[in-house]
Amino acid sequence: MTIRERDDRYMSLALRLAEKGRGTASPNPMVGAVVVKNGRIVGQGFHRRPGRPHAEILALRQAGPRARSATLYVTLEPCCHRAKRTPPCVPEVVRSGVSRVVIGMRDPNPSVSGRGAAALRRAGLAVTLDVAREEAEEQNHAYRHWIKTKRPYVTLKAGMSLDGQIATASGESRWITGEQSRRDVHRLRSRMDAVLVGVGTVLRDNPSLTARSGARLNTLTPRQPLRIVVDSRLRIPLKARILLQQHRAKTIVATTRAASSSRQSTLRRRGIETITCPAVCGRVSLPDLLNELGRRGVTSLLLEGGSELNGAMVRAGLVQRVRLYVAPTLLGGDDAKGVIGGKSPARLAQALTLRRRWIRPCGGDIVVEGDV
Repeated sequence: MTIRERDDRYMSLALRLAEKGRGTASPNPMVGAVVVKNGRIVGQGFHRRPGRPHAEILALRQAGPRARSATLYVTLEPCCHRAKRTPPCVPEVVRSGVSRVVIGMRDPNPSVSGRGAAALRRAGLAVTLDVAREEAEEQNHAYRHWIKTKRPYVTLKAGMSLDGQIATASGESRWITGEQSRRDVHRLRSRMDAVLVGVGTVLRDNPSLTARSGARLNTLTPRQPLRIVVDSRLRIPLKARILLQQHRAKTIVATTRAASSSRQSTLRRRGIETITCPAVCGRVSLPDLLNELGRRGVTSLLLEGGSELNGAMVRAGLVQRVRLYVAPTLLGGDDAKGVIGGKSPARLAQALTLRRRWIRPCGGDIVVEGDV
């Protein structure tokens, strides 16, 4: 086995370990680490949640004295700054006695980027960068986007017919897609920091937007996304399902100054936080809302809106990825509801083309996913 093949093998294991932190490590990145000595794994770990030890620290603790002269594989460049809740990792890596560090990707955080690797080299360690870099960057695409833009990475999700409709003319949409697709969506929700809908969806469908599992999808998963409703005038019914179960799944309502202050007070007494955003043409400013969510540490956002909100988010350039569950059904008609509402572009050259597309079956449906 060549050195590159060996590096790829152990980095692949580190990436699988990092995946165990999906949904819990945020707003920190997912990181996995493996310590290898004489061809044997002597330590491994992954970052579980903010404030807890980083992956490389856990792997080195498990390795103990066996770390001396070993190789440390870590999916993200070790940190070297103190502006966080845990001590920097680089000094601990140096003290452990490892002789080589193999890194999947550079940390995009300006406080670290390149500095961690440089500090390790100054201490006399051999450093290899960019092993399985593409896989590591894809795993932490939400974190990378959040660091760069200070906004959450937005995935537009929709269940649609084969001809691109998400609801009939009357607004009926349950259920266009099949049970397996619905289960897949609940798994997706449980891995997101937050889900976003407009008040129109709440009024029409009265969704709970919780992440659920079990035979009948009636058991709340351990981790629930933050539920966010865009409602410029606070029309949301006080008995809406999305306002329930606040002890397990929190809800925030984004509104404007046009909303009734007494209505806001009523929601707050029920434990529902409201965010007052600037208004644009009487509607919640979506860029300002995403800026606020980013400040709160929301790195990933699942957009489950109707046509109107989907269209507004796309036209504002706020969607990074699309995941469409396509059912083998044709609705037809000019009055059905499409995935993206509003005016269509005048020319094909103005259409959005998905990059890096993935297509897979999901029960009787097909999932089409890609970057915007």
